[in-house]
Parts: sequence; C-alpha cells; structure tokens
Amino acid sequence: MSGTLYLVATPIGNLGDLSPRAVETLAAADFIAAEDTRVSLKLLNHFEIKKPLVSYHEHNAASAGQAVLSRLLAGESCALVTDAGTPAISDPGEALVRLCAENGVTVTAIPGCCAAVNALAVSGLPTGRFTFEGFLSVNKKSRREHLEGLKNETRTMIFHEAPHKLRPTLADLCAAFGPERRIALCRELTKLHEEVRRCTLGEAAEYYQEHDPRGEFVLVVAGAEPKQAAAVTLEEGAAQVLALAESGVRLKDAAREVAEHTGLGRNALYAAALEGRK
Repeated sequence: MSGTLYLVATPIGNLGDLSPRAVETLAAADFIAAEDTRVSLKLLNHFEIKKPLVSYHEHNAASAGQAVLSRLLAGESCALVTDAGTPAISDPGEALVRLCAENGVTVTAIPGCCAAVNALAVSGLPTGRFTFEGFLSVNKKSRREHLEGLKNETRTMIFHEAPHKLRPTLADLCAAFGPERRIALCRELTKLHEEVRRCTLGEAAEYYQEHDPRGEFVLVVAGAEPKQAAAVTLEEGAAQVLALAESGVRLKDAAREVAEHTGLGRNALYAAALEGRK
C-alpha cells in the first residue's frame, strides 16, 4: 500500500503561525521534501523535529519528483514544504501533486499560511471574487501582454512581486489599468515590519520612486468596473419578444426570457407584445 503526500503550509514570517497539526505531521512523516533544505532545517530545529530532508524545487522537479514518488509507492509518507506558505500554489509542488494523483497516491493538505489570501483579507478591496495571478513574467513583452489580457477583469487581482522588480511592475500596472485604479501593497506580512499601503496605482508608483522597496510584496489590485448594459426601452423589449414568438417560442415564455436579460417587467413586456401584434 502506498504512503501519503502531505502538503504542509509553513509560516510566511511568524513561526508562531505553524499549526499543532502541521508540527505533528512533520514529526510523523518518514521524510520531508523541501524547496530549500537550509531554510526548512531552521524551522525543524525550532520545533525540535529531526527528519531526513530531500531537495525538491523548480530546477530538479522532474527527477526529484520521480524519486519522491518511488518512495511513496513503496509505502513511505512524505511532507512537502516550501520556504514559506502553502505548497503547490504557484509552486513546483503542483507537478508532484499531479504525479501522485496520476499514480493513485493519496495527497492530503495540512492548511495554514497563504500570503495571497492574507493580503486579500486586509486589502480593503472586494473579496467575494478574485483571481490569483502570481508572479508576472520578467520578460517585458510577456508581462505587458499578461496585463493587457486583464484590462477588463472585474474580479480583484492578486500578484506577488519581489522588491527589486516593484517599480517597473507598478509602472506597467499604471499603463494597463490607469493611475486611478485602487491597490493595496502588502509588505512583509506577519513579520516585524508588516505594512499595508492602500492607495491608487499612481500614488503607489510615485511613493516608490522616492522610497526604496523592501521585503516581499503581495499586490492586491481592484478589478475593472463592470460595463453597464445599454438600457432597453419597453418598445425594444416588446420587439425582442415578438421576434422570439415568431421563431416558435410561446409569447409568455418569450416575455419571461426577455425580462431576465433586460430587467424589464415580464407582464409589461407581454402586454406590449400583445399590443404590437394588433
């Protein structure tokens, strides 16, 4: 019987955020696959956990993933961790999860920190619907094409960015969405110098021209305003009802259908269509 791959979310700054369940899982696993074994060793030492560590990151994912899978199929259990946050989210762990799924290996998530969700929660921007965009490409053309594709996105957008790339990214965001679009810049979340700056893209670009960006950023950007559908008059709505009726739809059903996509009253549409038939 194969073992289990555990996706263990680790702190994004404050070690106190590692859950008791995560500690238990790390202690019980046969081995731990880590993005950077040196970083993970510090975490394990803090909680007095001694387990074999193997390296698993974007540069060795193919070979290391097969090695981890072989051990899982042999019955061992593995805890997968990144340097910070939830494994497999904008992370090479995605490939290992897919590999396990294809081979019938059980994958269990041990929930915990996620910088994107933390930033969204404190952003002050709409949280009901959002899209996670991760890190933008370092290639200027690819980055601008990516943002161009998001011009009409109405959901709140979440990006990760490194401090040395923040200025050009803000310039590209301004160019794509306009300087008046709202943004929350969440820096060093859960750490000593945690900061959330809520402003417009133009104000953010101006601020960071005068101040050096420091620490890792999560950028939460407001979505575009939904485009308002052109108002339909009762006369135009009645014409749509009659057109549907001519195609074989019952008049009452046609009135209900037109009412749903125009916002006009069903009874008013039905009466106007009847009048139009005379």
